[in-house]
Amino acid sequence: MLLSRYERMIARRYLLPGRGEAFIAIVAGISLGAVMLGVAALIVVMSVMNGFRAELFDKITGLNGHAVIQGYGGQLRDWRAIVEEARQTPGVTSATPLIEQPLFATFNGRAEAVLVRGMEVRDIRDNPVLDGKEVLGSLDQLTPGCECVGIGSRLADQLGASIGSSISIMNPLGSSTPFGTVPRIVKYRVATIFEVGIYDYDKAFVLMPMSQAQTLLLLGDAVGMVEIDTNDPDRVDQILAPLEKKIGDKGQLVDWRMMNSELFEALAVDRVVTATVLSLIILVAAFNILSSLIMLVRAKTRDIAILRTMGATRGSMLRIFITVGTTIGTMGIGAGLVLAAIFITFRQQVVSFIGLVTGQNIWDPQMRFLSELPAKTDPWEVFGVVVTAFILTFLATLIPAFRAAGTDPVQVLRYE
Repeated sequence: MLLSRYERMIARRYLLPGRGEAFIAIVAGISLGAVMLGVAALIVVMSVMNGFRAELFDKITGLNGHAVIQGYGGQLRDWRAIVEEARQTPGVTSATPLIEQPLFATFNGRAEAVLVRGMEVRDIRDNPVLDGKEVLGSLDQLTPGCECVGIGSRLADQLGASIGSSISIMNPLGSSTPFGTVPRIVKYRVATIFEVGIYDYDKAFVLMPMSQAQTLLLLGDAVGMVEIDTNDPDRVDQILAPLEKKIGDKGQLVDWRMMNSELFEALAVDRVVTATVLSLIILVAAFNILSSLIMLVRAKTRDIAILRTMGATRGSMLRIFITVGTTIGTMGIGAGLVLAAIFITFRQQVVSFIGLVTGQNIWDPQMRFLSELPAKTDPWEVFGVVVTAFILTFLATLIPAFRAAGTDPVQVLRYE
């Protein structure tokens, strides 16, 4: 919107109300602050929701793949042929055999439910989720001939175990004897303690070489499943459709949507609801701008009449008051962007400070799955928030602007 020199001058003066108009200035300031808080809150929450989903997706699929081929009865005997078929399927980037079984671990009288995962040594070392996540020790110490394991950091805390500790893992389905099934109990040395950042994994995972897991579970040469990664997880069902036909009755193909459908659907619904509710803050801010401009028009009715008698057109009045309102909104949007950037950058410190002040643990990993508050800002979402806020601000200026433009100078000056 192009303004003439005198229109810019008048708009600038109306943005800074004079004496006796402090209330108008306060309302305008509140309007600016409301836009700022609305924009900042929406961007921060959307970024946190995006980060939460991305972190969960990366870590869950990093440890469980985009899909798995599970053997019936927990055993997949023809796994080498299945791995080869999977690797030859277009769109598949990797196929990894593994064993995963819930068992029990004990140490110094403490017992915890654990999830034993057996992987080939090269797959352990090449896994991006585990890479560099060692708190103590090293994953390189997990070798086929070593009766040693890696455990999650929170599991280590719960058991009271550390590097070099000898923990016992019990397989209830042990050897059969004339007196019944005897549980199989094997001791392993803790070679490394890792922390992937997902609470449920860090409190339960026991990682060991494939051969050790096969011996513990009496599987022989069988594995439990084959984990598959693709180049496009959103198209995993289409990519793996040819493979599913080739597998036949050898195993069951389950993708990440089936394994975690409730979790990701809940996140999607929560994201939409939260964004809708927070958008109401911006709408309220737009109404604040509307009310402040209406008060400004009432306070400046005589000035408007004088300007009209001096030659100012209806279009000039319209442009002036639209400029005043959109300027307040634009300043609020800019301030909101800055506030959102500061909050996102220092989000963990903010969470810690709020927890310190309130005395509450507001980010409990047991409830949130992740150890730290994540954030991932989508530029297109930020653009959408800015455009939405600007449009609402612009629409809020139209009623008072048209009212100012429709002022009849003859009627006003007659009664003034």
